[in-house]
Amino acid sequence: MDQKALYLPNVKGKSIDTGEEKDTTIMCFGRITVLSMLGTRMSEVHSKGFVTPTHERYSSNPLYQHIQINLQENILKNLLVKVFIRSLRNVVPPALHPTYLVSSQNMEYVRDSLGMTNNKVGYVYLIDENLKIRWGGCADATPEEVAALEVCTGVLLNRLEKTKGKPKNTEKGSDSKKSQRK
Repeated sequence: MDQKALYLPNVKGKSIDTGEEKDTTIMCFGRITVLSMLGTRMSEVHSKGFVTPTHERYSSNPLYQHIQINLQENILKNLLVKVFIRSLRNVVPPALHPTYLVSSQNMEYVRDSLGMTNNKVGYVYLIDENLKIRWGGCADATPEEVAALEVCTGVLLNRLEKTKGKPKNTEKGSDSKKSQRK
């Protein structure tokens, strides 16, 4: 299974907080990332349907991040997005500004391999710390897909925490602390 996972292609975009150009491969390496590919208002609705419970649960974990890429391959649409960047900043929560990218990158050669065959719907991918795509969904999320994204994100975070040597709080660990205090 590990050999069949696709790697995340690099997507360049400008963050809406500073306008700095960023690369997704640099942003994602070493972290667990939920990546949303957006292009229309409907794609934003689709993404939110998948991501909200996962983001609410893991947003405080420093090894987790949610990256949103507003992909506008059409030059005119890209210009419109740039004109309305201020209103975009008002809609996107401030905590997500550094990881909200506006991109005009041509994705023609990677669309099929990523399963991005419909540019009207939103696509959501779960990326591991080594830039492998571990899960993907698109369009309207089913309850099972929403739960799967949340569970899979938790599994990847737990694995990454173990490899980084971060101690996990467990009931067993809490009991041993209690017994040491007595």
